[in-house]
Amino acid sequence: MPPFEEVVAEYGPVVLRVCRAVLGPSDAADAWSETFLSALRAFPGLPEDTNLEAWLVTVAHRRAIDVGRASTRAPVPAEALPERPTAAPGPADYDPDLWAALRALPTKQRQAVAYHYLAGLPHAEIAELLGNSPDAARRAAADGLKTLRKLYPKEDA
Repeated sequence: MPPFEEVVAEYGPVVLRVCRAVLGPSDAADAWSETFLSALRAFPGLPEDTNLEAWLVTVAHRRAIDVGRASTRAPVPAEALPERPTAAPGPADYDPDLWAALRALPTKQRQAVAYHYLAGLPHAEIAELLGNSPDAARRAAADGLKTLRKLYPKEDA
């Protein structure tokens, strides 16, 4: 095998033509560099009977494709930023009357209703979270639900 410097000198123009054919003149130099960096890593392990030109042309073609893909994924500068999308609607936007009724509940009732009916926690765990007894947590959840039914009557269709 010849020294790597001689390989670069002999096959460099061929590799550059392959890179230009795949990418055009603007990105060909990057692909050429990537080709020879890859070739340098693999060169010591090549078999003695390797057709260097064919091998380098294959590496160049693959590196040119990689460089082309990378350039299409790179951010493109823009003169003006695009408009920001509107904020996603929050839960209160879906049913403002329900959220108004929930806000009207006393804090412990609102928390007990949410923990029990939405999160599915048992009253013993709710009591620990609220700092009261399981009976008090059960009563707060029941009273909160009763008040919600008054403030937010469900219409039957």
